[in-house]
Amino acid sequence: MKLLAHLTWAAVAVLGALTLGGIALNHREPINSIWLVVAAACTYLVGFRFYAKFLAARVMVLNDKRATPAERLRDGLDYEPTNKWILFGHHFAAIAGPGPLVGPVLAAQFGYLPGTLWIIIGAVLGGAVQDFVILFASMRRDGKSLGQIAREEVGTVGGFTALVTVLLIMIILLAVIALVVVNALRGSPWGTFTIAATMPIALWMGIYLRYIRPGKVLECSVMGFALVVLSIFGGQWVAESSTWGPLFSFGAMGLAVAVIIYGYCASVLPVWLFLAPRDYLSTFIKLGVVLALGVGILFVRPELQLPAFTRFVDGTGPIFAGKIFPFCFITIACGAVSGFHSLISSGTTPKMIARESHAYPVGYGAMLMESFVAVMAMIAACVLQPGVYFAVNSPAGVVGSTPAAAVATISNWGFPVTVADMTNLAKAVGEQTLFYRTGGAPSLALGMAAIFARGGGGQAVLGFWYHFAIMFEALFILTIIAAGTRVGRFMLHDLMAQFSRPTAKKMTGIVGVNVVSLVVVAAWGYFLVQGVRDPLGGINSLWPLFGISNQLLASVALCVATTIVLKMHGPKFMWITCGPLVWLLSATFTAGWQKIFAPEPALGFLAHANQLEQAMRRSPSTTTAALIFNDRLDAVVTGIFLILVATILVDSLRTWMGILRGTRESRIFEAPFVPSRLQPEEL
Repeated sequence: MKLLAHLTWAAVAVLGALTLGGIALNHREPINSIWLVVAAACTYLVGFRFYAKFLAARVMVLNDKRATPAERLRDGLDYEPTNKWILFGHHFAAIAGPGPLVGPVLAAQFGYLPGTLWIIIGAVLGGAVQDFVILFASMRRDGKSLGQIAREEVGTVGGFTALVTVLLIMIILLAVIALVVVNALRGSPWGTFTIAATMPIALWMGIYLRYIRPGKVLECSVMGFALVVLSIFGGQWVAESSTWGPLFSFGAMGLAVAVIIYGYCASVLPVWLFLAPRDYLSTFIKLGVVLALGVGILFVRPELQLPAFTRFVDGTGPIFAGKIFPFCFITIACGAVSGFHSLISSGTTPKMIARESHAYPVGYGAMLMESFVAVMAMIAACVLQPGVYFAVNSPAGVVGSTPAAAVATISNWGFPVTVADMTNLAKAVGEQTLFYRTGGAPSLALGMAAIFARGGGGQAVLGFWYHFAIMFEALFILTIIAAGTRVGRFMLHDLMAQFSRPTAKKMTGIVGVNVVSLVVVAAWGYFLVQGVRDPLGGINSLWPLFGISNQLLASVALCVATTIVLKMHGPKFMWITCGPLVWLLSATFTAGWQKIFAPEPALGFLAHANQLEQAMRRSPSTTTAALIFNDRLDAVVTGIFLILVATILVDSLRTWMGILRGTRESRIFEAPFVPSRLQPEEL
C-alpha cells in the first residue's frame, strides 16, 4: 500500500510539473483551459500533502493535547470551540472576498500566463504559508491580533506601528471590497433579493444549532442549502415582478448605505448567531459553484481566447496602467498572497479553533481553495472574446463615452467587437448594457455564465447563470465585509489599549462594542461613498491602492511570522517566510513609488491630478475637482503606508540581527500550556 501511495503521489507531481511547463512554454498557440485546472489541482495537492504537513509537524509542532483559546476563554461571543468543517467554511468565506474573483479578471489584460503562474506558485509557497503561520501564532497567544503579536514579538516601535498600519490598511481594504459589491448588485433585484435572503437564513441556522438541535450540523446544512436554493429561484421571480422588482433594485448610493448597515450588524451580533452560520452557509454556494465550474471546464473544455501575453504588457493597459512587474502581483491581491488573510487568521478564526491540528486544513487548506477560485476566475475571464472583455472592463474615460467610440477604440487595439455584439450579449443576459461595467465582477459573471450555458441549455439559460454568478460574487464579498469589520473592532480596541487600558476595558461591554463598531464602519464607509461618487467608478483608482495596501499588509504579517519562526528554531527555517517577504517588498514598494511619482498621468496619482487641475482651469467642474481630490488622497495614503511598513521592516531587521548575533533574547510570548478537556461531542 505504501508503494502504491508513493507511486500515486509521484504521478500527481509529474503531471503537475508537465502541465505547468506546458502552460509556460506553449504560449504561442491557443491553449485549452483544462491545462490550467490540472496544473493548479496537482500543485495544490502536492503542496498540501507534503509542504503543509512539514510545516505542521516540524515548524509549528501542533499539539492536540494543548487547550486552545476557544476552550480556555470560552465566552459564547467571540471565543467558541467550533466544528472543524464549520470553521473551515467560516475561514474560507471570510478570506475569500473579491480578490480571487476580481483580481485575476483585471490582471487578464496582460494575458492569461503571468497571472496564472503567480496564482498557483504564489499560493503554495507564500499565501498559504502566511495564513498558516499567523493562525498558529495567534492561536498560541490567546487569539491576539496581528498588531498585538507584532508589539510583543518584534518590539515596541514596530509593534505600535503595526497596530496603526494594520488598522488603516483594513479601512481601505473594506472600502474597496464594499465598492465591488455595490457595482455588482447595482440595478440587480435578483442578486439583491438572494443576498438579502441569506441573512435571515443564517440567523435561523445559528438559533437551530444553538438551541433547537445542538450538534446536528449535517441536518442544519441540508436545511440551509435548500433555503438558499429556493432564494435563488425566488430572486428570479422578484426580478421579473413589476411589483417586487423595483423594491429590490437599488442605485449605487442606496446599496452603499445598505452595505454599511450590514457591516455594523455583522460586527456586533454574537459570532454563533450570524457570522459563523452565514459564512458556513455561503461556503456551500462558494465551494459548490467553484467545483461545478471546475467540472464544467473539464466537460466543456473551452479554449482561452485571450493570448498568453497581450500588447498591454508595456504598461498602457486600459483597465489599469503599469507593467507586469509589479502590477500583476498587486492586482491579483488575494489569489496568491493576501495580507487581509492575516487579519482573519489573527482575528475571528483563532478564537474558534477547538484542536490545534485543525489549524492545518483551515490555515493552509482554505488558502489553496481560494487560489483555485482565482484560477477559475482567470479562466472565466479568458474564455470571453477579447473585444468583449475589454468593452466590459474599460472605463468610458479611456475608450470613449459612447458605445460606437468604445468599439472603435478597442477594435483598433486588435480586438474586434461591434455595438451589435455587445447589444445582443446584454439582451441575452437580461441587462440593458454591458459597456463600462468596471470592477471585474460583470465580466467574470459573463465568463462563468458562458461556461455553464455551454454545459447545457445554451443561450436560453445564459441570463439565469449570469445573475446567479453575480449573486455568487456578492456572497464572497459580503462575508469578508462582515468578518473584516469585526476584526477592525478588535484592532481598534487593541490600539485604544496602548493609550488607556481602563478606557479600552470599558469599551468591551455592549455599549462599547457598538460604539467601536460604528467608528470602524464610518471610517471605511467614508471611502466607500467617495468611490461611489467617483465618475470613473472608483475601481480604476482605488483597486491599485487596494492591491498595494493588501500586499504591504502581507509584508507586515511575514515580518512577524519570520520573527516567530526565528525565535522558535533559529535561522534553520527562516527561508519559509523570508522568501515570500523579499518578493512582496520588491513588488509593493516599486508599485507604491510608481503610483505616487510616475510622470505618466495614466499611472501616477499626482501626475493625473496635475493633468486634471490644468483641465479644470480651462473648464471648472465639480466632477473634475472630485477626481483631483481622490488622486491626491490616494497618493497621501500610499505614501503613509510605505513609510509605516518601512518602519516595521527596519524594526524587524533589528530584532532578527540581535537574535542571530546573540545580543537579543529569543523569548516567545505564548500562553502557558493547559491540558485540553474538550469532549468529542464538543468537536
